[in-house]
Amino acid sequence: MLREPEYSDDQLLRRIIAGEEDSFVCFYRRWQARIFRFALHMSGSPTVAEDVAQETFMSVIRDASRFDPALGTASAYLFGIARNQVLRRLEKDRMLVPFPEPDEAPFESRSKANGNGHHATSVQPVDLARKQTIEHVREAVLSLPGHYREVVVLCDLQEMSYEEAAAVLACAIGTVRSRLHRARSLLAAKLFELRQAPLNAAVRGRGSN
Repeated sequence: MLREPEYSDDQLLRRIIAGEEDSFVCFYRRWQARIFRFALHMSGSPTVAEDVAQETFMSVIRDASRFDPALGTASAYLFGIARNQVLRRLEKDRMLVPFPEPDEAPFESRSKANGNGHHATSVQPVDLARKQTIEHVREAVLSLPGHYREVVVLCDLQEMSYEEAAAVLACAIGTVRSRLHRARSLLAAKLFELRQAPLNAAVRGRGSN
């Protein structure tokens, strides 16, 4: 079995082109989780994310020969495929669905036995606050227009450089910078709005009494 750390992404792609199955397995293991998270943040749907990840790596199997290191990195090539798959799927579905964590409910409670042997649920305040913050960020990211959402996902969530993001989006680095600046402003405003909503609701509730 090929050990993953021995080869760069470019080398793995060349070996995939040559039909080496072990190289594809290494490449898949290295990138599957990141591609899934990218699609999840872009679409808001675990089902869409799974489909996008599957189609992305199927495209690698079919069309790895299209990768040209002179045009960009392997990661840019891979995320470019994933981006196109997301856009096709969203165009087809024409809807975004808010989502929980794939393996965890958004506000999953923890159970512990009480003195009668029954299980009582409890949520740690710190955990609850963290999950609420995560949900707010997800909701805020999903509220962004697509061209702003993708630069936030690539640069802030996937931690890509401006150059890498520009290669994925097939645009100028300056375009990435300007979109990201605007996207962060919109994101901050949305997060403020989401955090203020419970306070505003409480104030309205007291006013109605």
